[in-house]
Amino acid sequence: MIDAYNFGTVDRVSPEAPVPVLNLSEKDYRLGGAGNVAKNIKALGATPIMCSVIGNDENAIILRSLLTKKNKIADKYVINAERITTSKTRMISNGQQLLRLDSEDATPLTENLSRKFIQVIKDAIDNEKPDAIIFEDYDKGVITPLLIHEITWYAHENSIPTTVDPKHRNFTDYKDVTLFKPNFKEFLLGTGGQIAKSDINQTIKLAKAYREEKNIENLLITLSEYGVLIVNEKSDFHIPAEKRDISDVSGAGDTVISTITLCLASEIPINIATQIANIAGGLVCEKIGVVPIDKQQLLIECEQIFGKR
Repeated sequence: MIDAYNFGTVDRVSPEAPVPVLNLSEKDYRLGGAGNVAKNIKALGATPIMCSVIGNDENAIILRSLLTKKNKIADKYVINAERITTSKTRMISNGQQLLRLDSEDATPLTENLSRKFIQVIKDAIDNEKPDAIIFEDYDKGVITPLLIHEITWYAHENSIPTTVDPKHRNFTDYKDVTLFKPNFKEFLLGTGGQIAKSDINQTIKLAKAYREEKNIENLLITLSEYGVLIVNEKSDFHIPAEKRDISDVSGAGDTVISTITLCLASEIPINIATQIANIAGGLVCEKIGVVPIDKQQLLIECEQIFGKR
């Protein structure tokens, strides 16, 4: 999807309605959604392979340009369809967001289009031999239960680890995956649980039951100010949040799933991988706006933190 920003100044109220008039001075287009995950993967030194469905419209042209020209990410497995390319346009004045305009078609792909897209992903797996697969789900209709089942099975057949950043619509359709990473709100919504975020013991109990039910190898729950929780067959452990000067939490989840997926692909033990991902998520929260992780900054921070332990 496209994250668009319209910057300007406001010095009067519209005579047509009690709303501010934004005098536009600058437009900025950035990769959003799964594109931000791809940017994080690239920033960490790996090669992202994007598989997605976009529209056949003007925003699709902008999006492809953002992928290939600005971020040097191949769009070989991105297919056009008769849909609206998702975009989120923010109106901003003096650092304050006045309005957000969303343009999207979030209806699920038709079965024919979904099967076509599934084949595109399988072709990418056969041709590119990826070290890991991320399901970056934003409830925009591109990821369907059929796609989840087919690609999870195909990944298993090819011994490729699968990680998931879920949303509500397909939450319970993910099973037999290597790592499942909801945030706390998504986890409660998906499981029907009623727990306080601060109640780590009850969260662990519910996480253990859900992990076993869905045969998830590692269940990682991000708890914002309470850190992260990881549960697997052998153990469970809670990692408190690092003390940070939080500026903006936007994109932190994208950074966490990117970082931990690359750690798992590199065969880093899950307890260390979780700590590294927790550090990475905290670092991007110190920046304003959605930005990818700085690899050198992450390395320095890891050396400092792990050196203390």
